[in-house]
Amino acid sequence: MATASRLQQLPVDESVLLRLSHSNLKTFSSEIRLSLQTTVEAVKDKLWRKCGTSVESMRLELYDDAGSKVSNLDDDNRPLGFYSPLDGYRLHIIDVDPSSVTSRGWLEDTSLVEKYQISDEAYDKRDGTFRKFKEKISSQDPSAFEPKITDNYMEDVCANIKVSSLVTFSSGD
Repeated sequence: MATASRLQQLPVDESVLLRLSHSNLKTFSSEIRLSLQTTVEAVKDKLWRKCGTSVESMRLELYDDAGSKVSNLDDDNRPLGFYSPLDGYRLHIIDVDPSSVTSRGWLEDTSLVEKYQISDEAYDKRDGTFRKFKEKISSQDPSAFEPKITDNYMEDVCANIKVSSLVTFSSGD
């Protein structure tokens, strides 16, 4: 009981819940709770871990819940509370580094990332591949990778289907 009364006497650290957006990451959506006493520089330090933009390359803008710009958070030494954010406001992260990891869409569109490819001939020369494992198992038991279809296959499949179930079919490829 004495501990609870001491905790009630501690000063309350006011905080705010902000939505986040990013200039380069169109699908980036997050929220963060921050103390109003936290400096803008410390806010940036927390944000780089969430979005990948370095502290030095980060500019911050504050928008109200209606989408209107409230201010630029341009003084790294000021506390967040100086800019009067409220719960639900949006903190927009602008990445000014043209060579940033967040630019060019690499973090969101995997089709832009070059994939490693290997020729069949080069793959066949490697040890410990799945293909060699499969060949070894197949030579020991030719039916090891064949589908197991029993006489009661359709009955087994249908036994677990309920009238309200969604049924999908596969071509087996």
